[in-house]
Amino acid sequence: MLPPGFRFGTSTASYQIEGAAAEDGRGPSIWDTFSAEPGRIVDGSTGEVACDHYHRVEEDVALMQELGTGGYRFSIAWPRIQPTGRGPANEKGLAFYDRLIDTLLAHGQQPMVTLYHWDLPQALEDDGGWLNRDTVERFADYAEIVGEKFADRVEHWVPVNEPNVASILGYGLGTHAPGKKLLFDCLPAAHHLLLGHGRAAIELRRAGATSIGCANNHSPIWPASDDDADVGMSKIFDALWNGTFLEPMLLGRYPADLMPLFEDVMRDGDLATIRQPLDFYGVNYYSPLRVAAADEDSDIPFDFREVVGYPTTESGWPVVPDALREWLVTFRARFRAALPPIYITESGCSYDVAPDEHGVVDDQVRIDYLRAHVGAVSEAITRGVDVRGYYCWSLMDNFEWAEGYTQRYGLVHVDYETLERTRKNSFHWYADLLAAQPQHL
Repeated sequence: MLPPGFRFGTSTASYQIEGAAAEDGRGPSIWDTFSAEPGRIVDGSTGEVACDHYHRVEEDVALMQELGTGGYRFSIAWPRIQPTGRGPANEKGLAFYDRLIDTLLAHGQQPMVTLYHWDLPQALEDDGGWLNRDTVERFADYAEIVGEKFADRVEHWVPVNEPNVASILGYGLGTHAPGKKLLFDCLPAAHHLLLGHGRAAIELRRAGATSIGCANNHSPIWPASDDDADVGMSKIFDALWNGTFLEPMLLGRYPADLMPLFEDVMRDGDLATIRQPLDFYGVNYYSPLRVAAADEDSDIPFDFREVVGYPTTESGWPVVPDALREWLVTFRARFRAALPPIYITESGCSYDVAPDEHGVVDDQVRIDYLRAHVGAVSEAITRGVDVRGYYCWSLMDNFEWAEGYTQRYGLVHVDYETLERTRKNSFHWYADLLAAQPQHL
């Protein structure tokens, strides 16, 4: 049983659903550039049209109202507000989000706004992107513009989505935009993303924002064996993937083992800037990771092994609901008074189930997944973890980054030829779950 007032919602991101990539003054982002390069995206697709949400706001928000959710987490596309990442706001861009926010509120949906869900203006990347400290100040300027416009109507704010994914996959491994393979030399980007989080939080607070948090991607890290090398390397990777991003936010420090890697990029006061007061801590959870020590000739010291003994989603990720409970309980035990209330800001799964001849999308596997993961959150709450909400990823199928349109995470099926929306069985299940909650807000 979940507590009264527990917030259920859905989540999306601008580049994944909006489309209208060259309309109303929007500038190019690093994902426009990256997805246009041959071989970057599995199916050769881009987010140029995506789900065409830009032109279908009323239809999509009506789906949320039908679901009965109380909140919607979405991101603002920085290139819509400042096409080059600098200078005055693009009024047409502001007008789109102005209308979206008003439509959400009119349909009973409290906005949770992410300022940065990876679509950096390409002009800033041309100047070094998140490797360039100046990008932090540009991000603060952007946060000021958006905060002054919308702080009076937005319930929750998330400055940066998954800074670990943005820095490590985007600048370290090159599998996400901007596609740089710098390995451990990506860590200045990580530091600047964290600094951007802090600077944006300051500007949002100054503009009147009352609830500011984060949305950090976290995974329990399991050693591949009891061997000392595997155990040791799993602990180092846990410090890198999890600790590097939560310890500065909550404690004002980097993990001790990794601190030397940040000394050259840090300046006095940086950690105090990153450690802004958080009104909530957002956890994006998908699966645990199993880590072994890599061979000596490997580029990186980590070797990622299959998590055996569990079913997998179509993205190949193991379905381990109890790992979410494990993460939440361990997180609370470790940080206690430093930990604000938690929201699950993303949780979901990829299963490609198409409408049958009657238009029914029988995605029972997604229902099973969501039931188990909401249950894991409920168990964590009974163990004393203060979790206030669960935002399902995602409202609708969308452009899934480097996987293009090959992975479907939505409660709503999108036909990418016609853009027709079809409610999946999981949509109806989620609506029934929400309707049964006490005093759902």
